[in-house]
Amino acid sequence: MRLLDLHAASCAGDTLVAVGLAGTIFFSVPTDQARGQVALYLLVTMAPFALLAPLVGPVLDRVRHGRRYALAATMLGRAFLVWVAADNLRSLALYPAAFGILLLSRSYGVARSAALPRLLPSSLSLVEAGARASLYGTVAGAVVLPLGILASLAGPQWVLRLAAVVFVAGMVVALRLPPRTDSQPPETVPRLFGKGRRVLTGRLVWGTLLGSGALRACYGFLALFLIFRAREGDFPFAAKLPAQTAVGVVAASLGLGTFIATAVFTKLAIKRPLLVQTAALAATVTVAAATVAVYNLATVAVLCFTAAFASGAAKLAVDAVIQERVPPEVRASAFAHSETLLILAWVAGGALGLVPVTGALGLAGIGALLLAATVRTALAARVPDPLTGTPSGDAEEPPDTPGEDGAPPGYHLYRPGKRSRAQD
Repeated sequence: MRLLDLHAASCAGDTLVAVGLAGTIFFSVPTDQARGQVALYLLVTMAPFALLAPLVGPVLDRVRHGRRYALAATMLGRAFLVWVAADNLRSLALYPAAFGILLLSRSYGVARSAALPRLLPSSLSLVEAGARASLYGTVAGAVVLPLGILASLAGPQWVLRLAAVVFVAGMVVALRLPPRTDSQPPETVPRLFGKGRRVLTGRLVWGTLLGSGALRACYGFLALFLIFRAREGDFPFAAKLPAQTAVGVVAASLGLGTFIATAVFTKLAIKRPLLVQTAALAATVTVAAATVAVYNLATVAVLCFTAAFASGAAKLAVDAVIQERVPPEVRASAFAHSETLLILAWVAGGALGLVPVTGALGLAGIGALLLAATVRTALAARVPDPLTGTPSGDAEEPPDTPGEDGAPPGYHLYRPGKRSRAQD
């Protein structure tokens, strides 16, 4: 399935961008200065991400009949902005370029999630297909990571230029997606601005979003808080390790947890998403409590793995709920809204992670927040509302087959001299 190749290219490019920007913003300056630069990055590039829900979603709903070109445009736009960032690593122009890259990356994710039900093989459920795509993306990121580190020896700008090449290749793959990726042109054009219908409705949709948002905030907190703790040599029994080694352990644990989550859920079908999220939250709270009691690099690594695994499972549950419970004509907007809420949750958690407190105290605080989310999700899960695995509305749309007299769908052949029945 070419959609898997496209997602692999997107994730590989995003991984290279992360390596290039990390070398510029985080590792090249002292810890105190790095906190300020990371805070500025969150403020300038991620906080304005609220633009995604009111703008990008309706735009993508408007071009449902041209999803291949929308996906290709997100790839080409990222290639251009990454090249711009590579030439402006030491100027303020880096931050607007990084914001544009992030915006297009999430726009790609929204468009891909909306297109997935139309390319779904009959042998796979929505959750299995989404998990398989995520698995491909994680593997692609792991493959290009050593290449990015090697390219960074020549300078972070070369890592970003390599990412631009990967995004151009992704654009080519997007243009070669099957025609059924596109929906039929709508009879009425969706409004781009103004008051429209609510796209995130229903108890199950909001319940899974809240559970996933709590875990996404935990992920953002751990990613920044523990990396700064590692740079400052805060872990007992590992204080003599190089800071880069401790940072690598934290980052590898987060990445491995995400990878295992996607690998596991390629084989499982989520029927009760709130139960899955309750179990994920409870496991993370338990490991967080153990880490507070025995605080060292080993327990921190286990916590990072558990939180990343739980966050990955919760996100796949959200995707499955939206794909099944939201009508296709507003599905892109629904994914845009959900992506916005989840990225803002990550930003909120990451911002908390910049507060300079001791490791055990910080983990106790995030554990308390997760405990409250666990109780709330468990109460919501008491009402059974199982998924069936069938995308909402997509089965009702007519297939892309020629009409009468060989005309393409939605068109009629003009035959001079032949009178229609209406004229008779």
